Amino acid sequence: MAVRDAFGLTFSGATEAGFSPYSQALRELQCFIGDPVGSIDRAIAEHPGFVMAHVFKGYLFGLATEREATAVAKTCHEAALPLAATPREQAHVAALGHLAAGRWHEAARLLEDIAIEFPLDALALQTGHQIDFFTGNARMLRDRIGRALPSWQSGMPGYHAVLGMQAFGLEEMGDYARAEKLGRMAVDIEPRDGWAQHAVAHVMEMQSRQRDGIAWMRANPDAWTRESFLKVHNWWHLALFHYDLGETDEALALYDGPIYGERSTLAVNMVDASAILWRLHLGGVDVGGRWAALAANWVKASAGNYAFNDAHAMMALVGAGQETPARTLLEAQHEAMHANDDNAAFTRDVGHPLTLAIKAFGDGNYAETVRLIRPIRAIAHRFGGSHAQRDVIDLTLIEAALRSGDRALARALAAERALARPESPLSALLSRRAADLSEN
Repeated sequence: MAVRDAFGLTFSGATEAGFSPYSQALRELQCFIGDPVGSIDRAIAEHPGFVMAHVFKGYLFGLATEREATAVAKTCHEAALPLAATPREQAHVAALGHLAAGRWHEAARLLEDIAIEFPLDALALQTGHQIDFFTGNARMLRDRIGRALPSWQSGMPGYHAVLGMQAFGLEEMGDYARAEKLGRMAVDIEPRDGWAQHAVAHVMEMQSRQRDGIAWMRANPDAWTRESFLKVHNWWHLALFHYDLGETDEALALYDGPIYGERSTLAVNMVDASAILWRLHLGGVDVGGRWAALAANWVKASAGNYAFNDAHAMMALVGAGQETPARTLLEAQHEAMHANDDNAAFTRDVGHPLTLAIKAFGDGNYAETVRLIRPIRAIAHRFGGSHAQRDVIDLTLIEAALRSGDRALARALAAERALARPESPLSALLSRRAADLSEN
């Protein structure tokens, strides 16, 4: 029992009836909308021997960066292992096994090989692209998709998603003009493609085009928010534009509304909530009791599972003055560094020193914050995220230098940022503060 899809790929254990919800799940994932888990569950219920349905579900949970979700990914891998499969599908099963075991880089390499041989395997491309994001591999964000792009043509199902992924990879490699062009093309084809929408927002963030960014995000929000599980992150991008302009009331209104009004307990949403509040905190904005509610949800999350999450959890714990949970988080990181998975390196190389630096900042030990952050800046990509997300590391360093009274370093860092983002009002503000520090 097998089915061939529109691209000629074989799917073992499926019939046309069972393949329909699988195809729906793929369309939902490509736009980051709907309920791909529910759709794939229907495919599994229709045909329990449908090996790629189990793999698809495992990928969804394996990419969630939460311990409970990883357990589900392992169960999916176990279900897929004994099922009949083609060599391509067997490679997918192996990739899922690596992902579920926390071997992100091994999973990425297997998915790379699948996409090289089968460039029209949309799931291999998208899962690999997400792993590249979570491991901070900017070059592969671009090249994994770039290798496959010549095999895709306008009119093919999912073409918009390939363009959107290519756009994001180009942006992370600094090719802003082409990134914006492809991102806009993708959104023109499929306005609900939240990833392509977000790729264009990244371009405008990196180019300090705040007004363009606000106009882009506010032009058709219904398209990228409706039933979207990427909507919080895209609202966060809008908040960043307002933050850079010094429009803190707008940023806080977005936080209280679409960013964290529902007080999500999903790590991916709490990361965005921490990230905007911490930026405001660095700027001396009083965010009131917002930290407490966010920190309470971080306390319930599993620390030590993904270093990028840990750093953002510490922001909330510091903001809320939660000393005991902060110590517990650091202990979880110590344990994580002894594990046999990629997160051990993520934590050791970047996550732990950064989390310590955030704690030191909260304690008013700004010189220690500077000491801890300076060695990790050049390798910060190793623990994942985008340039826009990791910018909070530089902002924390600059603020710590200013508050510690290190005139020379503050001046140097402000000049560095002004060169990278010359049109940014925030860059100008930091330069003025560094100059004032030098004069006093």
